[in-house]
Amino acid sequence: MIRKLLPFALALSVAAPAFAQAPPVASPASTPLKQALYKDGYDARFLLDGQWLFRLDPLDQGLGQGFQREASPLGWNPVEVPNAWNAGDNSDDSQRGTVGWYRKDFKAPKAAAGSVWNIRFESVNYRATVFLNGREIGTHEGAYIPFEVPAGKLKRGLNRLVIRVDNRRTDTDIPPLRDQTNTRPGGGWWNYGGLLREVYIRPIKTVDLGAFSAIPSLPRAKGPATVAVKGTVTNIGSGTRKVALRVRVGGRSVRIKAVKVKGRSSKTLEGKIRLRRPRVWSQDNPQLTKVKAAAAVRGRATSSISTKIGIRSFKVSRTGRFLINGKPAKLRGASFHEDSPDKGSALTPAHRANYVKWLLELGANFTRAHYPVHPAFLEEFDRLGIIFYDQVPFYQYRAETLRLKSVRAKGLAYLEAAVGRDVNHASVAVWSIANELPTRVSPGQRNYVNAADRLLEKIDPSRLSTIDYAGYPSIPPIGPYRVLDGIGINSYFGWYIGPNGQIVDRELLGPYMDQLHAYYPRQALFITEFGAESNREGPIDEKGTFAFQADFMDFHISTYESKPFINGYTTWILQDFRCRPDWDGGNPKPTPPYNNKGLVGPNGEKKPSFFETQRLFRGAVAAENGG
Repeated sequence: MIRKLLPFALALSVAAPAFAQAPPVASPASTPLKQALYKDGYDARFLLDGQWLFRLDPLDQGLGQGFQREASPLGWNPVEVPNAWNAGDNSDDSQRGTVGWYRKDFKAPKAAAGSVWNIRFESVNYRATVFLNGREIGTHEGAYIPFEVPAGKLKRGLNRLVIRVDNRRTDTDIPPLRDQTNTRPGGGWWNYGGLLREVYIRPIKTVDLGAFSAIPSLPRAKGPATVAVKGTVTNIGSGTRKVALRVRVGGRSVRIKAVKVKGRSSKTLEGKIRLRRPRVWSQDNPQLTKVKAAAAVRGRATSSISTKIGIRSFKVSRTGRFLINGKPAKLRGASFHEDSPDKGSALTPAHRANYVKWLLELGANFTRAHYPVHPAFLEEFDRLGIIFYDQVPFYQYRAETLRLKSVRAKGLAYLEAAVGRDVNHASVAVWSIANELPTRVSPGQRNYVNAADRLLEKIDPSRLSTIDYAGYPSIPPIGPYRVLDGIGINSYFGWYIGPNGQIVDRELLGPYMDQLHAYYPRQALFITEFGAESNREGPIDEKGTFAFQADFMDFHISTYESKPFINGYTTWILQDFRCRPDWDGGNPKPTPPYNNKGLVGPNGEKKPSFFETQRLFRGAVAAENGG
């Protein structure tokens, strides 16, 4: 029986091979080391790095041919994971997706007697079927969020892990993918297939600690503070056990009563701790507080998690101002995609370091992405005081698709999984439930918005709930969105034409901002996208030139700075990225598949708009500080 690990279910064309056929290679079986590429999470994680094997399966015959049981390296090619098999392949077939297989031979690390193991995948795009030693042990659907597969006991010798990955998506997947009216594949960003982030194994002894959160409440800027902790403990054995949840926040213990947990069942334990003089996190002084949580049986920890939280508050005033620790904040930044010319979205630590470096050089204190990014990004944002606008890729669905209860359920499950992964990060201020849904809200869409708002209020009311949409003056107030704490507007005045040409004139941007504030006076307004393509030299009045883009940034940023009710703005986008095979983005001389709205080119070259944005950010900060 196939075991589905998340409750959501997250068409056949042949992708161009990304690997030339190599001679057969031996598949070395090494013992993974206890290490992780990010600190937040389980203390006992063993990284499955080094050489993996890969093969494409464009005709989807691998299951029938027994790829999951193969011992020979014939037909397989060596790769390193993370891996996007179609990085550098810009064809239509690459965007539509295909099937690929990954294989890793390893030996079990030392662990306590009787331990069983979970295999943890940080991101697989899109559908994964996992086999261990020839036996199917689990499935999962959906990229950008982690999942774990119970593996049971590992063999003493060689263990063979095989994953079948299928990145063919439809218009009911998250995000959707369908052909355009011109029969070319659509999509808002490239459909990279593969094990896009790293893979771990971790041991479990008798009782596991699953979901864990530590959510702060800071009514006054200097304290005191309360931290609410919650953890789910699972008894993996057959007999009843008395289980304790031991939590320390900033070196202080939280008192939580132990409970009896029946075999193969779970219970959620909760507690609170009051901190009289907390280390308060702010953007100017991002102090972090250590938290350690462990499930324990008879006084011994069986599974433990370490994290760092920020004691701070995020609120919206009655006049729509976004408040951090009770003070109005002005956020400035750039959004980004996880994309590189050589690795696709399977970024290395060096790639991630470049993104953070560029944000710091800009003077950004705000960033956004269309999906949950690698946890290492969030750890850096926590440490640096950069606010992250955390969005799920519930993106551009049509009304007829939103009518489907199954699609809405997938979206809600994805949202809950994203919150579960990112809830302990100080920098995450916003849960954005969708991007660019129809502005004429259908009953199905209203149902999703209301359900998402209720879900967030239940699992994490400490952050803002928002939704983003493409802004046009003709759109009336969207009543169903008023249940949310904030609204994100994608604003392209002076770049795109818009329906009936209503955003071709950039001079209408300021009045439109005033219109939005009149529509949503009590909600926090953010500009979640604005930008212009650039890929060449040329005159300032010619779309697509570096000069046009720099002037566009000047006009938009100056407008947003003049509106106190615009709490933050993030340009689209930090770096050029692959979008879809026929993308033009409003550029008279495009370079598909690249979206060239980046302040940085695909190979890391900074455009004039980068330096103009940097100048504007510095000037705005100086003005705030009275300079």
